Amino acid sequence: MTDIMFACVHNAGRSQMAAAFFNKHRTQDTVKGISAGTQPASEVHDVVREIMLEVGIDLSNITPKKLTPELAETVSTIVTMGCGETCPFVPGVKMVDWSITDPKNKPLQEAREIRDEIQDKIKTFIAENKY
Repeated sequence: MTDIMFACVHNAGRSQMAAAFFNKHRTQDTVKGISAGTQPASEVHDVVREIMLEVGIDLSNITPKKLTPELAETVSTIVTMGCGETCPFVPGVKMVDWSITDPKNKPLQEAREIRDEIQDKIKTFIAENKY
């Protein structure tokens, strides 16, 4: 099994949505999406849980995880979303950076637009990499 890491600062919004969409849309059973954050929050943002339920994905039992160098070494690719220089560099691991706005404290409609942007990026990422 190959893991793709989706990382952001708090692992409570963007990276959670990206991993969930990756696992929903992937076409290969040999790859899965996981997520983590450099400074994980205590829980997934309320607005993120709400907007993901709208598209049939329940994040209510998900807890943000810490992105450690050890965890980063277990994946083939790390897709970062806003953690910049605080994300670990791991030799041999492909790094991709997506500039995506943090949905924390955003109005519902703006959070939905961020969700949809992430889903579109995930679909393109899966198609380009044949996942």
